[in-house]
Amino acid sequence: MPIATVNPANGETLKTYEPMDEEELERRLQLAEATFRTYRTTTFAERSRLLHKAADLLDEDQPEIGRVMTTEMGKPIKQARAEAAKCAKAMRWYADRAEALLADEEPPEPDVRDSGASRVRVRYRPLGPVLAVMPWNFPLWQVVRFAAPALMAGNVGLLKHASNVPQTALYLEDLFHRAGFKEGCFQTLLIGSGAVDGILRDERVKAATLTGSEPAGRAVAATCGEMIKKTVLELGGSDPYVVMPSADLGRAARVAVTARVQNNGQSCIAAKRFIVHTDVYDAFAAEFVAGMEALKIGDPLDEGTEVGPLSSKRGRADLEELVDDAKRSGAEVLCGGQRPEGPGWYYPPTVLAGITREMRIHREEAFGPVATLYRADDLDEAVLIANDSPFGLSSNVWTRDDDEVERFARDLEAGAVYVNGMTASHPAFPFGGVKRSGYGRELSEHGIREFCNITTVWQGA
Repeated sequence: MPIATVNPANGETLKTYEPMDEEELERRLQLAEATFRTYRTTTFAERSRLLHKAADLLDEDQPEIGRVMTTEMGKPIKQARAEAAKCAKAMRWYADRAEALLADEEPPEPDVRDSGASRVRVRYRPLGPVLAVMPWNFPLWQVVRFAAPALMAGNVGLLKHASNVPQTALYLEDLFHRAGFKEGCFQTLLIGSGAVDGILRDERVKAATLTGSEPAGRAVAATCGEMIKKTVLELGGSDPYVVMPSADLGRAARVAVTARVQNNGQSCIAAKRFIVHTDVYDAFAAEFVAGMEALKIGDPLDEGTEVGPLSSKRGRADLEELVDDAKRSGAEVLCGGQRPEGPGWYYPPTVLAGITREMRIHREEAFGPVATLYRADDLDEAVLIANDSPFGLSSNVWTRDDDEVERFARDLEAGAVYVNGMTASHPAFPFGGVKRSGYGRELSEHGIREFCNITTVWQGA
């Protein structure tokens, strides 16, 4: 895949870039290793000052970088600016809290005495250069939620971004440089996916994090397993959205529309499978379909657009294949389901009902504005349908029954359970999944400690 900005609204190639050659890649790996030796000894106060400066610059750049993201991958411009604002918020969150999150810990005094020590501390130390392999769908946020905690912990970052968002990738390196981080603290590597394996095998690279597809995650995990290097993987998701009879039905239906089409439906944590109790199924389906049909589709740079194009021609074709397979197998199309005429990689908001286990869309992630509706007779069946997926990233439940909340929180196989609201990442909450959605956690104290050497310091009398 070429490293290029291709406007998904019209298919026009705007900029192309040559991949870095081996000599330049080697220079950057050397720089990362050398920079880490000194950066690791900087104080939390100094790192915090630099990250606050990066956040301030990002706020200033919000209109410009928002337009770049929209042009590169098609998200509506308002959502692009909101993404930039969210990134600045996360930077400040870690800048203000990292020192406390990584403070030395001391076991209870009786346990220390029992070990024969006069003092025992647990210390969090940085690992070194970390490779981040990141996707195009949230081209700023996916990177910042790794970079902010990693830099505050004293690591240095190497970014291999998706090949269709090179301008955003280069902006990130420039942002941290303008903020005052030393050259080598955060570097963008303009390389193809074929170069990733060699970097992972380089002894100077100590760990890796990947957000992306399941095949990409398998490849990174396999190499890092062979090299015995730490990895964090956030892969696909096919999140359930369960609606029970006690729910505020109107609000559940309105939020369901946003939960499905956020980022043009191209989000791992977007609700994709809507599992509705039979007592309220018809009423919910009517409101949900009406909401999906009312969405404004158009130029993502238009302030009024709610759904823009998919990021690539291939992505739209993959989505069409899932929908067409479901239709051939008997699924009912309640709205959408047909590619529009004209330029750009648009696909309409679509709702499918009558889904069976034989349909590909039941097992595979639909990465675009396509929702599947399921009918459940009771809570037990709702849980069975929700868990009948290879993925387990997040989940959404709508109920005002406290006993049902506890059942769903106990039994849903997911990294998060959001009750009476849609899934949204936040710096304070751990983020990640189970099953084929990956392992490890980003954000919160759990995320900043993923790439730390948790060191026991034992002192005798």
